[in-house]
Amino acid sequence: MTETTDSRDRSVAEHVRRYLATDGRDGYMEGGMTNLILTTVGRKSGLRRRTGLFFGQDADTYVLVASGSAYGAPLPDWYLNTVANPEVDVQILADRFKAHARTTTGAERARLWTMMLTLAPAYRPYAATALQEIPIVTLNRIQ
Repeated sequence: MTETTDSRDRSVAEHVRRYLATDGRDGYMEGGMTNLILTTVGRKSGLRRRTGLFFGQDADTYVLVASGSAYGAPLPDWYLNTVANPEVDVQILADRFKAHARTTTGAERARLWTMMLTLAPAYRPYAATALQEIPIVTLNRIQ
């Protein structure tokens, strides 16, 4: 198996380390939100990249907000990687599975964006300064 690297952001890498070491007991609830671990394949490098992300749930679908790391920041690498390589690995607590990532559009995106704003109001000021529409990504388990 190819080596997996964690986020270059030290605080995110530490969060991932704690989450993995405890099967999410330490890190699942972080910042008042549920968190998962997402592993993507780098669109340029082909290497496995791992990060921790807030998520929401819509029935059997997991929902991510592809916001940059700072107000007005570009799209995050994990998002660009899912566009290029939509098959990802996910860990929620001790549950590990493969999923298909998809960027939502239209009414579905609007509905899920509203849901995520309710769960994490901190996205509101980011959206006001974002240079483009913030992508909403769904993760669906691959059976």
